Amino acid sequence: METVVHKKKTLIQFIKFGMVGLSNTLLSFLIYNFCYHVCGFSYHISNIFGFVISVLNAYLLQNKFVFKQDESEKKRVWWKALIKTYVSYAFTGLILTEILLVLWMDVIEIQNIFENISWLNRWFGDNFTSYDFAITIAPIINLFITVPLNFVLNKLWAYK
Repeated sequence: METVVHKKKTLIQFIKFGMVGLSNTLLSFLIYNFCYHVCGFSYHISNIFGFVISVLNAYLLQNKFVFKQDESEKKRVWWKALIKTYVSYAFTGLILTEILLVLWMDVIEIQNIFENISWLNRWFGDNFTSYDFAITIAPIINLFITVPLNFVLNKLWAYK
């Protein structure tokens, strides 16, 4: 009976984690575009701002809603959990995503899948190539790998 309750709790945590992740993805995207288009920062600096702020947001929301501190457990040290959160997201959000982008674009060359899709030009304009489309969806593909990995890293390490 305990394993069923534990699995249900983990599933609920994963769903909440996904909701926090969705809000972080949106927040990071908005900050990135604001810094790049409005402030005129480079896309590297804009990406760093989006990463730093969205991971702080992730820590705050996850600490409150996803990995709540159980009253019976030893009190969690907030700054250690925050540092661990940044470390785990740095691994998946910066390092792993770059490796996966190279895999999708340079090794597997997913842009070749979209070469003969004529609706791309009608939908996105004549200058939008299959490479542009692949670059746009590659980060979405990454989410199928990074979100579960982030969940495990946060559940078993950052918020333990």
